[in-house]
Amino acid sequence: MTKTETLRVACVGAGYFSQFHYGSWSRIDGVTPVGSCNRDIEKARATGWPAFDDLDKMLSDQQTDILDIILPPVAHADTIRTALRHGVKWMICQKPFCNDLNEAKTIVAEAEAAGATIVVHENFRFQPWYRAIKSALDAGAIGQLQQVTFRLRPGDGQGPEAYLDRQPYFQEMEKFLIHETGVHWVDTFRYLLGDPTAVYADLRKVNPVIAGEDAGYVLFDHPGGVKAMLDGNRNLDHAADNHRRTMGEALLEGTKGTLKLYGDGRVTLREFGALDAQDLLAPDTWDGFGGDCVHALQQHAVLGFLGQAPLENIASDYLKVIEIERAIYESAETGRKISLGDP
Repeated sequence: MTKTETLRVACVGAGYFSQFHYGSWSRIDGVTPVGSCNRDIEKARATGWPAFDDLDKMLSDQQTDILDIILPPVAHADTIRTALRHGVKWMICQKPFCNDLNEAKTIVAEAEAAGATIVVHENFRFQPWYRAIKSALDAGAIGQLQQVTFRLRPGDGQGPEAYLDRQPYFQEMEKFLIHETGVHWVDTFRYLLGDPTAVYADLRKVNPVIAGEDAGYVLFDHPGGVKAMLDGNRNLDHAADNHRRTMGEALLEGTKGTLKLYGDGRVTLREFGALDAQDLLAPDTWDGFGGDCVHALQQHAVLGFLGQAPLENIASDYLKVIEIERAIYESAETGRKISLGDP
């Protein structure tokens, strides 16, 4: 973006996670905040942006180039339709995107018909460790990749008070581990490995106070014979001072070496047959969420909207993530491996 360009950005939603969105917008050059909308207008006022409790009024009063939708899935469709009626052409929408696949497909079609672009705020692929891992894989650092494992261990799911201090609605989600959390790695595995061709899932509920599943295994078949596993359990932890930085640990194993992601964000490369590993990425020092991945995504979206870089996670492409998620739940319910077709 040139210094003369200014984008007028409005946000709808001022809940817990929105702090990372607002904080990022304040650090992007050429962005003018024009409104924060929330049902509780005091939360909107607390952002320091012009405050509204009615989205129609905010979009009528404030010319808006980008609408950042920081709301749960139940509110996505109505919010996007309201923005389309007001002529908003660029939107960023939090995940999980819409209530289900059919609604997401409908909304994508309506947005495309109106000439609007929606980027899904799936930010994990923008975490610096996954960017470093992708670069190493593309450079052939570990030869022919064969296996990938991510062990999801945030350690925040034990006991009757689980999640209540931060995101209490987690307890009421009928689909939880995959729909809310595991979907991050569905998308990240796509980014690193390409679209999977099949999935098999074994999901379970460990903490009885929550409605949905909070542990399980998901196996993915990826192109080139690569097998990936998401091994998730929100009740267990991993070695990290901040369990929400990486939310776990990963291994990517190939014929010439192994990449390892640690809970501090460090990435190492151990060559095949060697005892010692070398650092590819130093431990993370960002105090906020996920290596500042929210900021990385929003900067990326701004450049993409302005035609200065190809956009990732456009909603039409993100439909594939929702399709994979649906197949995971089908597999868990039926006990069968579910084919996703050719990538």
